[in-house]
Amino acid sequence: MDVSTKVIKQVRDRTSAGILECKNALLETGGNVEKAIEALRYRGLTIAEKKAGRITSKGVIEAYIHHTGEVGALVEINCETDFVAHTDEFKQLAHNLAMQVVATSPQFITAEEIPADAELDPQAVCLLHQPFIREPDRTVREIIAETIAKVGENIKVRRFARFELGC
Repeated sequence: MDVSTKVIKQVRDRTSAGILECKNALLETGGNVEKAIEALRYRGLTIAEKKAGRITSKGVIEAYIHHTGEVGALVEINCETDFVAHTDEFKQLAHNLAMQVVATSPQFITAEEIPADAELDPQAVCLLHQPFIREPDRTVREIIAETIAKVGENIKVRRFARFELGC
C-alpha cells in the first residue's frame, strides 16, 4: 500500500510525530488517519512508561499571568538534561501547564497525593488527570507523554503554585 504525502502531512500536523513514524502508522492501519493517530498516541504512552524511572534533575520554572493580572501560576517541570529543557517543545509544555493551573485550579499533581479520607474527584483536583484545556478529549498526562516521546526524555511536573488576588 502506498500512502500519499498529503495524508502523512495531515497525521504529522495533528501529532507532531516524525514523517517516517506517521507513514509507518498509516501503513499499519491501512491508511486510516484516525487509527494512525491513536496508534502514535499509544506509542507515546508506551515510551513514557519506559522512561518513567529516569532521574529528572534539570528543567524550567514557567510563570503565567492571566491578561487581567489577577491570577497567575508558577510551574516547575523537570527533565533529564539541560539540552531538552531549552527545546521549544519543552518550553511550550511548561507554558501550557502553567496556563492549565491558572484555568483549572488543581490542588494536587497526581491522585496518589489525595489524602485517603478525602472524597475528591481526581479529574477535578489532580493536574495530570484533568482534561487538557486546549484539547479537552485528552488528559494532561497524555500531553506530557506525547512530549516525552518527542524529546526522548522523562518529564515530570515537580510542583506548582497558583496565585489569585484576594484569596
